[in-house]
Amino acid sequence: MQKSIVILSLVMFLFFNVSCNKNETEPSLSASEQLAADITIIEDYLKSKNLKATKTASGLHYIVLEEGLENTKPNPTTKVEVQYTGYFTSGTVFDKTNGTSTIRFNLNQVIKGWQEGLLLMNKGQKNTLLIPSALGYGNNPPQGIPKNAVLLFDVKLVDF
Repeated sequence: MQKSIVILSLVMFLFFNVSCNKNETEPSLSASEQLAADITIIEDYLKSKNLKATKTASGLHYIVLEEGLENTKPNPTTKVEVQYTGYFTSGTVFDKTNGTSTIRFNLNQVIKGWQEGLLLMNKGQKNTLLIPSALGYGNNPPQGIPKNAVLLFDVKLVDF
């Protein structure tokens, strides 16, 4: 009888452990599969909004909204000053600067999508950056952002 209880307990433990951790054991997409999925999301978004964007080799897409001063691009270690709104393809805003206020930071201390995107911009330029998840937060996002989320940012490079 004791042996039957131990076996039953072990079976129940394994059953509950496997069923409770189902999402953790499901295989995730490879980096190339995730990038392909993200690019599909970005291209579907662009098509639905009738927008045209430039695509970089990394998968970053960007749209120039306002031109800036010619030949005034930051470098990778520049401290930049920006205004921005961050949102999902659904249009839900997850972060932004308030009104005309700005935020300053070293370019090499932000997500890769911003690092790459801001290096393409001139002082005063405003772009929409459409960022695949690997250039954003990937599998390790901050609270309020889903794993592997495509991120959109309207960013104005105010100064550097």
